[in-house]
Amino acid sequence: MKHYLSKFKTNERSPARPKWTHAFSSAIGGLIGIASIGLIAEWTQTPMLIAPFGATCILAFGVPDSPLAQPRNIIGGHLIAGIVGLCCLYWVGDSIFSMSLGVGISLAIMQLTKTVHPPAGADVMVIILTHASWSFLFTPLLTGAIVLVLVALMFNNAHKTRKYPKYWR
Repeated sequence: MKHYLSKFKTNERSPARPKWTHAFSSAIGGLIGIASIGLIAEWTQTPMLIAPFGATCILAFGVPDSPLAQPRNIIGGHLIAGIVGLCCLYWVGDSIFSMSLGVGISLAIMQLTKTVHPPAGADVMVIILTHASWSFLFTPLLTGAIVLVLVALMFNNAHKTRKYPKYWR
């Protein structure tokens, strides 16, 4: 127990606060990302705004250098979690166990495929709680993830201090 408790002690300090210009720019990126999905949803009369996309914006525009914010992680993570969530819903049902199983399996598959994207873990819960159909995988998940990646590519690279993505593979 003493060894375990010793892990909570640290001399490390939290990272430095970003410059206000980075924070402001990140806010604009998130605004444009969600607005883009919202406008597409209005034009197509298709519900596309889901909470996990807000969290994806935090990564894609707030910490675009993070491995968790790379295009393969955003698209792959949402796709994997969507497939797993739908399989859990249709094979296991709409229970706490199904959600727990789905999040755990999604995490393991994302780790093994190098596509970890934390917001995608919420996709499993959204799918199960709303009894989503298989079409949810394409709209909103895949479509929304692709839109956010495209916006992140254009927006982040429009800044001289940002380069996105850090890697593709």
